[in-house]
Amino acid sequence: MIPLAGKPADIKYGTGQISGFFSEDHVTVGDLVVKNQEFIEATSEPSLTFLLAKFDGILGLGFQEISVGNAVPVWYNMVNQGLVKEPVFSFWLSRNSEDNLGGELVFGGMDPKHFKGNHTYVPVTRKGYWQFDMGDFLIGNETTGFCAGGCSAIADSGTSLLAGPTGIITQINHAIGASGVVSQECKAVVSEYGEKILDMLLAKDEPKKICSQIGLCLFDGTQGVSMEIESIVNENAGKASGSLRDAMCSTCEMAVIWMQNQLKQNQTQDHIIDYVNELCDRLPSPMGESSIDCKSLSSMPSVSFTIAGKLFELRPEQYVMKVGEGDGAQCISGFTALDVPPPRGPLWILGDVFMGQFHTVFDYGNMQIGFAEAA
Repeated sequence: MIPLAGKPADIKYGTGQISGFFSEDHVTVGDLVVKNQEFIEATSEPSLTFLLAKFDGILGLGFQEISVGNAVPVWYNMVNQGLVKEPVFSFWLSRNSEDNLGGELVFGGMDPKHFKGNHTYVPVTRKGYWQFDMGDFLIGNETTGFCAGGCSAIADSGTSLLAGPTGIITQINHAIGASGVVSQECKAVVSEYGEKILDMLLAKDEPKKICSQIGLCLFDGTQGVSMEIESIVNENAGKASGSLRDAMCSTCEMAVIWMQNQLKQNQTQDHIIDYVNELCDRLPSPMGESSIDCKSLSSMPSVSFTIAGKLFELRPEQYVMKVGEGDGAQCISGFTALDVPPPRGPLWILGDVFMGQFHTVFDYGNMQIGFAEAA
Protein backbone atom coordinates (compact mmCIF):
# COMPACT_ATOMS: atom_id res chain seq x y z
CA MET A 1 0.00 0.00 0.00
CA ILE A 2 1.34 3.41 -0.97
CA PRO A 3 0.04 6.46 0.96
CA LEU A 4 -0.30 9.47 -1.35
CA ALA A 5 1.47 12.05 0.80
CA GLY A 6 -0.26 15.35 1.37
CA LYS A 7 -3.56 14.36 -0.20
CA PRO A 8 -6.30 14.59 2.45
CA ALA A 9 -9.88 13.47 1.82
CA ASP A 10 -13.32 14.25 3.22
CA ILE A 11 -16.63 12.69 2.20
CA LYS A 12 -20.12 13.62 3.41
CA TYR A 13 -22.84 11.02 3.03
CA GLY A 14 -26.57 11.35 3.62
CA THR A 15 -26.23 10.00 7.17
CA GLY A 16 -22.60 10.53 8.10
CA GLN A 17 -19.15 11.59 7.00
CA ILE A 18 -15.54 10.46 7.02
CA SER A 19 -12.14 12.07 6.68
CA GLY A 20 -8.71 10.63 6.02
CA PHE A 21 -6.15 10.46 3.23
CA PHE A 22 -5.68 8.89 -0.21
CA SER A 23 -3.64 5.73 -0.74
CA GLU A 24 -2.99 3.39 -3.67
CA ASP A 25 -2.87 -0.41 -3.83
CA HIS A 26 -3.90 -3.46 -5.83
CA VAL A 27 -7.51 -4.36 -4.95
CA THR A 28 -8.94 -7.89 -5.16
CA VAL A 29 -12.66 -8.19 -6.01
CA GLY A 30 -13.66 -11.83 -6.28
CA ASP A 31 -11.15 -13.31 -8.75
CA LEU A 32 -10.28 -9.91 -10.23
CA VAL A 33 -7.19 -7.94 -9.26
CA VAL A 34 -7.53 -4.23 -9.96
CA LYS A 35 -4.08 -2.65 -10.16
CA ASN A 36 -3.03 0.74 -8.82
CA GLN A 37 -6.43 1.60 -7.39
CA GLU A 38 -6.65 4.90 -5.57
CA PHE A 39 -8.84 4.86 -2.44
CA ILE A 40 -9.37 6.66 0.86
CA GLU A 41 -8.14 5.41 4.21
CA ALA A 42 -10.54 6.77 6.83
CA THR A 43 -8.99 8.08 10.03
CA SER A 44 -12.17 9.72 11.39
CA GLU A 45 -15.77 8.51 11.23
CA PRO A 46 -17.68 10.95 13.48
CA SER A 47 -21.22 9.63 13.14
CA LEU A 48 -23.50 6.96 14.56
CA THR A 49 -23.86 5.45 11.08
CA PHE A 50 -20.26 4.27 10.98
CA LEU A 51 -20.14 3.45 14.69
CA LEU A 52 -22.90 0.86 14.17
CA ALA A 53 -21.75 -0.21 10.70
CA LYS A 54 -21.16 -3.89 10.05
CA PHE A 55 -18.86 -3.24 7.11
CA ASP A 56 -15.27 -2.11 6.68
CA GLY A 57 -15.63 0.27 3.78
CA ILE A 58 -17.73 1.58 0.91
CA LEU A 59 -17.20 0.50 -2.71
CA GLY A 60 -18.61 3.39 -4.74
CA LEU A 61 -20.02 2.47 -8.15
CA GLY A 62 -21.10 5.93 -9.28
CA PHE A 63 -19.48 7.98 -12.02
CA GLN A 64 -16.18 9.78 -11.74
CA GLU A 65 -18.05 13.10 -11.89
CA ILE A 66 -18.87 12.76 -8.18
CA SER A 67 -15.71 11.04 -6.95
CA VAL A 68 -13.67 12.84 -4.31
CA GLY A 69 -10.51 14.39 -5.71
CA ASN A 70 -11.52 13.17 -9.19
CA ALA A 71 -10.20 9.72 -8.25
CA VAL A 72 -10.79 7.00 -10.85
CA PRO A 73 -13.51 4.64 -9.52
CA VAL A 74 -12.71 0.94 -9.19
CA TRP A 75 -15.33 0.07 -11.84
CA TYR A 76 -13.63 2.32 -14.39
CA ASN A 77 -10.32 0.54 -13.74
CA MET A 78 -11.96 -2.87 -14.14
CA VAL A 79 -13.14 -1.82 -17.60
CA ASN A 80 -9.96 0.03 -18.59
CA GLN A 81 -7.72 -2.87 -17.48
CA GLY A 82 -9.79 -5.37 -19.49
CA LEU A 83 -10.88 -7.36 -16.43
CA VAL A 84 -14.56 -7.75 -17.38
CA LYS A 85 -16.21 -9.28 -20.47
CA GLU A 86 -18.82 -6.55 -20.81
CA PRO A 87 -18.97 -2.99 -19.42
CA VAL A 88 -21.99 -3.98 -17.31
CA PHE A 89 -22.59 -4.78 -13.65
CA SER A 90 -25.82 -6.02 -12.08
CA PHE A 91 -27.49 -6.44 -8.68
CA TRP A 92 -29.76 -9.11 -7.26
CA LEU A 93 -30.82 -8.56 -3.64
CA SER A 94 -32.43 -11.44 -1.76
CA ARG A 95 -35.61 -10.56 0.13
CA ASN A 96 -35.63 -13.88 2.01
CA SER A 97 -34.33 -13.13 5.51
CA GLU A 98 -33.74 -16.85 6.13
CA ASP A 99 -31.53 -17.25 3.05
CA ASN A 100 -27.79 -17.42 3.75
CA LEU A 101 -27.13 -15.60 0.48
CA GLY A 102 -27.96 -11.93 0.86
CA GLY A 103 -27.60 -11.10 -2.81
CA GLU A 104 -25.27 -11.07 -5.77
CA LEU A 105 -23.24 -8.38 -7.52
CA VAL A 106 -21.94 -9.43 -10.93
CA PHE A 107 -19.16 -7.45 -12.61
CA GLY A 108 -19.10 -7.92 -16.38
CA GLY A 109 -22.62 -9.21 -16.98
CA MET A 110 -25.73 -10.60 -15.29
CA ASP A 111 -26.91 -13.90 -13.81
CA PRO A 112 -30.05 -15.20 -15.64
CA LYS A 113 -31.01 -17.24 -12.56
CA HIS A 114 -31.94 -14.06 -10.75
CA PHE A 115 -34.47 -12.40 -13.07
CA LYS A 116 -37.57 -13.21 -15.09
CA GLY A 117 -38.27 -12.06 -18.65
CA ASN A 118 -36.52 -9.12 -20.27
CA HIS A 119 -35.13 -5.97 -18.73
CA THR A 120 -36.75 -2.61 -19.40
CA TYR A 121 -33.99 -0.09 -20.12
CA VAL A 122 -33.99 3.65 -19.54
CA PRO A 123 -31.17 6.06 -20.58
CA VAL A 124 -28.86 7.68 -18.05
CA THR A 125 -29.75 11.38 -18.13
CA ARG A 126 -26.94 12.70 -15.96
CA LYS A 127 -23.64 11.16 -14.96
CA GLY A 128 -22.75 11.34 -11.30
CA TYR A 129 -25.29 9.06 -9.73
CA TRP A 130 -27.00 6.60 -12.09
CA GLN A 131 -29.75 9.09 -12.86
CA PHE A 132 -32.73 8.59 -15.17
CA ASP A 133 -36.18 10.03 -15.90
CA MET A 134 -39.13 8.48 -14.10
CA GLY A 135 -42.75 8.88 -15.16
CA ASP A 136 -45.92 9.05 -13.11
CA PHE A 137 -46.43 7.40 -9.73
CA LEU A 138 -49.62 5.42 -9.06
CA ILE A 139 -51.34 4.43 -5.81
CA GLY A 140 -53.65 1.51 -6.45
CA ASN A 141 -54.56 1.98 -10.09
CA GLU A 142 -54.96 5.73 -9.76
CA THR A 143 -52.46 8.28 -11.03
CA THR A 144 -51.24 10.72 -8.39
CA GLY A 145 -49.88 13.36 -10.74
CA PHE A 146 -46.79 13.69 -8.52
CA CYS A 147 -44.54 13.03 -11.50
CA ALA A 148 -46.91 13.93 -14.32
CA GLY A 149 -44.28 16.29 -15.68
CA GLY A 150 -41.50 13.76 -15.05
CA CYS A 151 -39.23 13.21 -12.05
CA SER A 152 -35.51 12.57 -11.82
CA ALA A 153 -34.55 9.34 -10.07
CA ILE A 154 -31.49 7.27 -9.29
CA ALA A 155 -31.05 3.57 -8.55
CA ASP A 156 -28.86 3.16 -5.47
CA SER A 157 -28.10 -0.04 -3.55
CA GLY A 158 -26.60 2.09 -0.76
CA THR A 159 -30.05 3.45 0.19
CA SER A 160 -32.22 1.02 2.14
CA LEU A 161 -35.64 2.57 1.46
CA LEU A 162 -37.45 4.53 -1.25
CA ALA A 163 -36.56 8.19 -0.79
CA GLY A 164 -38.13 11.28 -2.27
CA PRO A 165 -38.92 14.95 -1.64
CA THR A 166 -40.65 15.55 1.71
CA GLY A 167 -43.74 17.14 0.15
CA ILE A 168 -44.41 14.14 -2.08
CA ILE A 169 -43.48 11.46 0.46
CA THR A 170 -45.86 13.05 2.98
CA GLN A 171 -48.73 12.68 0.51
CA ILE A 172 -47.80 9.08 -0.29
CA ASN A 173 -47.58 8.10 3.37
CA HIS A 174 -50.94 9.77 4.02
CA ALA A 175 -52.49 7.82 1.15
CA ILE A 176 -51.18 4.44 2.34
CA GLY A 177 -52.14 5.11 5.96
CA ALA A 178 -48.74 5.78 7.52
CA SER A 179 -48.45 8.09 10.52
CA GLY A 180 -45.87 10.78 11.14
CA VAL A 181 -45.37 13.73 13.49
CA VAL A 182 -47.33 16.95 13.84
CA SER A 183 -45.66 20.06 12.41
CA GLN A 184 -46.73 23.27 14.15
CA GLU A 185 -44.95 25.33 11.48
CA CYS A 186 -47.05 23.60 8.84
CA LYS A 187 -50.28 24.23 10.77
CA ALA A 188 -49.35 27.89 11.25
CA VAL A 189 -48.78 28.40 7.54
CA VAL A 190 -52.08 26.73 6.62
CA SER A 191 -54.04 28.62 9.27
CA GLU A 192 -52.65 32.02 8.35
CA TYR A 193 -52.07 31.72 4.63
CA GLY A 194 -53.94 28.64 3.35
CA GLU A 195 -56.86 30.55 1.80
CA LYS A 196 -54.54 33.19 0.35
CA ILE A 197 -52.36 30.55 -1.31
CA LEU A 198 -55.46 28.93 -2.78
CA ASP A 199 -56.69 32.28 -4.12
CA MET A 200 -53.31 32.95 -5.74
CA LEU A 201 -53.28 29.50 -7.36
CA LEU A 202 -56.81 30.04 -8.68
CA ALA A 203 -55.71 33.41 -10.01
CA LYS A 204 -52.99 31.57 -11.98
CA ASP A 205 -50.10 33.15 -10.07
CA GLU A 206 -46.82 31.38 -10.72
CA PRO A 207 -46.63 28.64 -8.03
CA LYS A 208 -42.86 28.96 -7.53
CA LYS A 209 -43.23 32.67 -6.61
CA ILE A 210 -46.22 32.46 -4.28
CA CYS A 211 -44.25 31.86 -1.08
CA SER A 212 -41.96 34.82 -1.74
CA GLN A 213 -44.91 37.03 -2.65
CA ILE A 214 -46.60 36.35 0.69
CA GLY A 215 -43.32 36.92 2.53
CA LEU A 216 -42.22 33.46 3.63
CA CYS A 217 -39.28 32.88 1.29
CA LEU A 218 -36.32 34.83 0.00
CA PHE A 219 -36.79 36.38 -3.42
CA ASP A 220 -34.67 38.85 -5.42
CA GLY A 221 -32.15 38.97 -2.58
CA THR A 222 -34.59 40.36 0.03
CA GLN A 223 -35.66 38.75 3.29
CA GLY A 224 -39.39 38.42 3.51
CA VAL A 225 -40.43 36.64 6.69
CA SER A 226 -43.78 38.10 7.76
CA MET A 227 -44.18 39.55 11.25
CA GLU A 228 -47.51 37.74 11.52
CA ILE A 229 -45.92 34.31 11.18
CA GLU A 230 -43.07 35.31 13.47
CA SER A 231 -45.59 36.15 16.20
CA ILE A 232 -47.51 32.92 15.69
CA VAL A 233 -44.45 30.70 16.00
CA ASN A 234 -42.46 32.63 18.55
CA GLU A 235 -44.30 35.57 20.12
CA ASN A 236 -41.50 36.47 22.48
CA ALA A 237 -38.63 36.28 20.01
CA GLY A 238 -37.90 39.57 18.33
CA LYS A 239 -36.77 38.07 15.06
CA ALA A 240 -37.13 34.56 13.69
CA SER A 241 -33.95 32.55 13.37
CA GLY A 242 -32.57 31.51 10.00
CA SER A 243 -33.54 27.89 10.63
CA LEU A 244 -37.13 28.93 11.42
CA ARG A 245 -37.29 30.98 8.25
CA ASP A 246 -36.03 28.03 6.24
CA ALA A 247 -38.67 25.80 7.87
CA MET A 248 -41.45 28.26 7.09
CA CYS A 249 -40.29 28.66 3.51
CA SER A 250 -40.02 24.93 2.83
CA THR A 251 -43.39 24.33 4.53
CA CYS A 252 -45.04 26.97 2.39
CA GLU A 253 -43.55 25.49 -0.78
CA MET A 254 -44.90 22.06 0.20
CA ALA A 255 -48.34 23.53 0.89
CA VAL A 256 -48.38 25.14 -2.56
CA ILE A 257 -47.57 21.78 -4.20
CA TRP A 258 -50.19 19.95 -2.11
CA MET A 259 -52.89 22.50 -2.94
CA GLN A 260 -51.96 22.65 -6.60
CA ASN A 261 -52.28 18.88 -6.88
CA GLN A 262 -55.68 18.91 -5.18
CA LEU A 263 -56.93 21.69 -7.47
CA LYS A 264 -55.97 19.54 -10.47
CA GLN A 265 -58.32 16.92 -9.01
CA ASN A 266 -61.14 19.51 -8.85
CA GLN A 267 -61.43 19.34 -5.07
CA THR A 268 -63.33 22.04 -3.16
CA GLN A 269 -61.44 24.69 -1.21
CA ASP A 270 -62.73 23.38 2.14
CA HIS A 271 -61.61 19.86 1.25
CA ILE A 272 -58.17 21.13 0.24
CA ILE A 273 -57.62 23.02 3.51
CA ASP A 274 -58.71 19.96 5.53
CA TYR A 275 -56.46 17.69 3.44
CA VAL A 276 -53.40 19.90 3.90
CA ASN A 277 -54.04 20.08 7.65
CA GLU A 278 -54.11 16.28 7.71
CA LEU A 279 -50.74 16.24 5.97
CA CYS A 280 -49.41 18.65 8.60
CA ASP A 281 -50.29 15.96 11.17
CA ARG A 282 -48.40 13.28 9.24
CA LEU A 283 -45.07 14.77 8.20
CA PRO A 284 -42.22 12.23 8.35
CA SER A 285 -40.14 12.18 11.53
CA PRO A 286 -36.85 14.14 11.64
CA MET A 287 -35.17 10.94 10.40
CA GLY A 288 -37.54 10.94 7.43
CA GLU A 289 -39.53 7.84 8.42
CA SER A 290 -43.21 7.10 9.11
CA SER A 291 -44.75 4.16 10.96
CA ILE A 292 -47.58 1.83 9.92
CA ASP A 293 -50.00 -0.40 11.82
CA CYS A 294 -48.85 -3.90 10.89
CA LYS A 295 -52.47 -5.13 11.04
CA SER A 296 -53.41 -2.84 8.14
CA LEU A 297 -51.12 -4.43 5.52
CA SER A 298 -53.89 -6.50 3.95
CA SER A 299 -56.00 -3.41 3.26
CA MET A 300 -53.23 -1.16 1.95
CA PRO A 301 -52.91 -0.33 -1.78
CA SER A 302 -50.17 -1.35 -4.15
CA VAL A 303 -47.97 1.39 -5.58
CA SER A 304 -46.43 1.62 -9.04
CA PHE A 305 -43.51 3.49 -10.60
CA THR A 306 -43.57 4.29 -14.33
CA ILE A 307 -40.16 3.78 -15.96
CA ALA A 308 -39.69 3.85 -19.73
CA GLY A 309 -43.46 3.56 -20.12
CA LYS A 310 -43.69 0.36 -18.04
CA LEU A 311 -45.31 0.00 -14.61
CA PHE A 312 -43.22 -1.49 -11.80
CA GLU A 313 -45.57 -2.47 -9.00
CA LEU A 314 -44.83 -2.98 -5.32
CA ARG A 315 -47.33 -4.67 -3.01
CA PRO A 316 -47.72 -3.50 0.62
CA GLU A 317 -45.66 -6.40 2.00
CA GLN A 318 -42.89 -5.35 -0.42
CA TYR A 319 -42.77 -1.64 0.41
CA VAL A 320 -43.31 -1.94 4.17
CA MET A 321 -40.40 -2.91 6.41
CA LYS A 322 -41.49 -5.30 9.19
CA VAL A 323 -39.25 -5.83 12.20
CA GLY A 324 -40.06 -8.61 14.65
CA GLU A 325 -43.01 -10.99 14.87
CA GLY A 326 -46.33 -11.21 16.68
CA ASP A 327 -47.66 -8.41 18.89
CA GLY A 328 -44.20 -6.91 19.22
CA ALA A 329 -43.72 -6.42 15.48
CA GLN A 330 -43.08 -2.92 14.17
CA CYS A 331 -43.79 -1.76 10.63
CA ILE A 332 -42.15 1.19 8.89
CA SER A 333 -43.16 2.73 5.59
CA GLY A 334 -40.61 2.08 2.86
CA PHE A 335 -41.12 5.67 1.72
CA THR A 336 -38.75 8.05 3.50
CA ALA A 337 -38.28 11.79 3.10
CA LEU A 338 -34.94 12.99 1.75
CA ASP A 339 -34.53 16.38 0.10
CA VAL A 340 -31.56 16.40 -2.27
CA PRO A 341 -30.74 20.07 -2.93
CA PRO A 342 -30.12 21.57 -6.38
CA PRO A 343 -28.30 21.27 -8.67
CA ARG A 344 -28.35 17.46 -8.18
CA GLY A 345 -31.86 17.43 -6.74
CA PRO A 346 -34.70 17.12 -6.28
CA LEU A 347 -34.33 13.36 -6.72
CA TRP A 348 -36.15 10.14 -6.05
CA ILE A 349 -33.87 7.35 -4.83
CA LEU A 350 -34.96 3.82 -5.67
CA GLY A 351 -33.05 1.92 -3.01
CA ASP A 352 -33.09 -1.64 -1.74
CA VAL A 353 -36.88 -1.76 -1.27
CA PHE A 354 -37.20 -1.35 -5.04
CA MET A 355 -34.05 -3.16 -6.17
CA GLY A 356 -34.96 -6.16 -4.01
CA GLN A 357 -38.02 -6.73 -6.20
CA PHE A 358 -36.42 -5.79 -9.51
CA HIS A 359 -33.09 -7.13 -10.73
CA THR A 360 -31.07 -4.08 -11.77
CA VAL A 361 -28.51 -3.78 -14.57
CA PHE A 362 -26.09 -0.85 -14.77
CA ASP A 363 -25.06 -0.77 -18.43
CA TYR A 364 -21.97 1.45 -18.52
CA GLY A 365 -21.27 0.73 -22.21
CA ASN A 366 -24.67 1.98 -23.42
CA MET A 367 -25.27 4.46 -20.59
CA GLN A 368 -28.55 2.92 -19.50
CA ILE A 369 -30.18 1.15 -16.56
CA GLY A 370 -32.36 -1.95 -16.82
CA PHE A 371 -34.99 -3.43 -14.51
CA ALA A 372 -36.62 -6.88 -14.58
CA GLU A 373 -38.66 -8.87 -12.06
CA ALA A 374 -36.29 -10.54 -9.61
CA ALA A 375 -36.28 -14.34 -9.33
